[in-house]
Amino acid sequence: MILNRQRAVRVARGPLESFLRRVMNELDVRDSHITVCFVSDREIAHMNEAFRKKKGPTDVLSFPAEKKRWASRSRRKKISKDSRENIAGAKRGRAKQESRPAERYLGDIAIAPETARRYAKQNGRSLGHELRVLILHGVLHLLGYDHETDRGEMDRIERKMRRRFGLS
Repeated sequence: MILNRQRAVRVARGPLESFLRRVMNELDVRDSHITVCFVSDREIAHMNEAFRKKKGPTDVLSFPAEKKRWASRSRRKKISKDSRENIAGAKRGRAKQESRPAERYLGDIAIAPETARRYAKQNGRSLGHELRVLILHGVLHLLGYDHETDRGEMDRIERKMRRRFGLS
């Protein structure tokens, strides 16, 4: 779900909702929920100070619902495959109901479109492109990746995903 709680920058939510669904499908968390909220520079600066002890606005902040990292992609694929088989079996009256994975809430992503617009201009990108990059970045953080501590793992995954989505 994408919410717009700021008025400084016009944001087309529909295409970004579609992009968020594509990212979640690609990362095998399609049965999960994420909230992306566009906020003002003032609001994100307040959050940045409160949660990271850093002054001033930033472009994106992520607030994971769980501290632990999600299962590996191969494990998520197996779970997803098993659930599809069970659902198909249920239609034939043979599946167990308890084997369908429960929906999970991954967390919240706050994005400041004003700051994103400044960064986009500095890097020669459109605002839409920049917002997609920030959504992808935020989702990876919700999955437990941390570019500040993981020796480049998140950066490698993010670069690969950017290429896949045409955001290089």
